[in-house]
Amino acid sequence: MLILVVGPSGAGKDTVLGLARQALAGDPRFRFVRRVITRPADAGGEDHEAVPEAVFVQRSFALQWQAHGLFYGIPLDVIDDLSRDIVVVANVSRGVIKEAAERFPARVIEVTAPPEILAQRLAARGRETADDVANRLARNVPIPDHVAVDVIVNDSTPAAAADRFANILIRAALSVQQA
Repeated sequence: MLILVVGPSGAGKDTVLGLARQALAGDPRFRFVRRVITRPADAGGEDHEAVPEAVFVQRSFALQWQAHGLFYGIPLDVIDDLSRDIVVVANVSRGVIKEAAERFPARVIEVTAPPEILAQRLAARGRETADDVANRLARNVPIPDHVAVDVIVNDSTPAAAADRFANILIRAALSVQQA
């Protein structure tokens, strides 16, 4: 099963994913995907495979998309993991959910937070103007109705959100094993 992780900027996706990855480290039922991105490795944010655009466009991916002027890709080898009933966890853009759900058994985990918390977190990062923050908060790309969604509201501690996230993944692994 492919778990598609989405959520607005400032929701804490990377933090929650990192803590869940630590909690499930060594469990062969799970793979947390390292995305390929045309962003320099030292640009901050998640650990990713940084490649120039010329290299990116020559590679094949299980999923790929563009956002914020960058190219993103999920490595092709996740298809092998999915065929072995490994739960593959990938941070993706909402815009790729429809395609992913048409091609793979998939569900979504949406990590979010109340708008005032998102605004505080985005402002604290200091990377965007007030107008940029407002635009990010106004952005809403709906998730297709036929895709199952679990929502985690990350409004207390990162550890609490990560615990809920890990429990959803464990339930997903059990459903894959029972299928």
